Amino acid sequence: MNIVLCGMMGAGKTSVGIRIADLTGMRWYDTDDLITEKYGKISSIFEFYGEERFREMESEIVRKISEEDGTVISTGGGCVLRPENSAALKKYGKIVFLKVDIDVLFERTGHTSDDRPLLKNTTFAKMKELLDYRTPIYESCADFTVDTNGKNIDEVAREVCAVCGAEIRR
Repeated sequence: MNIVLCGMMGAGKTSVGIRIADLTGMRWYDTDDLITEKYGKISSIFEFYGEERFREMESEIVRKISEEDGTVISTGGGCVLRPENSAALKKYGKIVFLKVDIDVLFERTGHTSDDRPLLKNTTFAKMKELLDYRTPIYESCADFTVDTNGKNIDEVAREVCAVCGAEIRR
C-alpha cells in the first residue's frame, strides 16, 4: 500500500511525506522533485513548454511510481486534477487530502515566484479562487481528509498514518 498526499501548494505535502517515511520506514517520492530531476526546473518547463506539457510529464512520473508498493508520494498541487493520475495513485494507495486554510496558504506561498509558476505574482483573491476551484476535486479523489490547521508536521504525519492504517515503526 502507498500513502499519497494531495492538496494545494504550501499545504505541507513534502514535509509531511518526509516525516511519514521517517516514521514508517516507507520510501518517499515527491512528484515535483522527480520531474525536476528528469526534465529540469519546473518554472522553465512552464515558461518554454506550458502547463499542459508539464502535466504530461507529471502523468508519466505518476504512472511509473504509482505501481510501486510501500511508498509515500507527495504530489504536486495540480497532480490529481487529471483523473488518470488520481486513478493510478488510488489503484495501489490511499489518497489523503491535506486541507489548510487560505490564510495559512497565502502566508506560506504568497511571496513565491519562480518556484511555483501558478502562483507567480499572485494575490490573495487569486489564490482563494484557485483553492475554491481545487478543493472539491481534492475531496472527491481523496480517501481521507486531514485538516492541518493548527497542527505541526509530526501531528499531521501521525494522523495520516492512523487514518491509512500505516504502522509507525520509529
